[in-house]
Amino acid sequence: MNIIRYPDAESADKALKKGEPMMAVISFDGQTAVLCQIDEAVEHHILLMKAGFKDTDIDRFFRIIFDAEGADWTFVCPPDYKGIPFKDKRIGAFYKDGLRCIGEFFEELGLILDINIPKRYKRHLDVPDNDTY
Repeated sequence: MNIIRYPDAESADKALKKGEPMMAVISFDGQTAVLCQIDEAVEHHILLMKAGFKDTDIDRFFRIIFDAEGADWTFVCPPDYKGIPFKDKRIGAFYKDGLRCIGEFFEELGLILDINIPKRYKRHLDVPDNDTY
């Protein structure tokens, strides 16, 4: 995985090592990620633009916010994900792919973190609130 550290490797790695809140986007194919301390970009689409991508590329990336305690996954599955026409199958594929790509990203960084999907995004999963992920 190619991890682009914004604004530079030294700054991003220093923030990561200090346990500061971080933001990342990981491409759906798991080949590219962009990482920064959260205050460097504030929003995922801004991070993409600062790293040289178009902000409209946001629908090609998994989006996470994390620190040393865990990760929150901004779970937004595009309606055209992998060309899967059925919502339940599309959401299932997005979920499995996201867990794999986000897990590989954390592995590359030497982290083992729980991945949480905040309640406001769980509605996409059509599951009761008491289920865990």
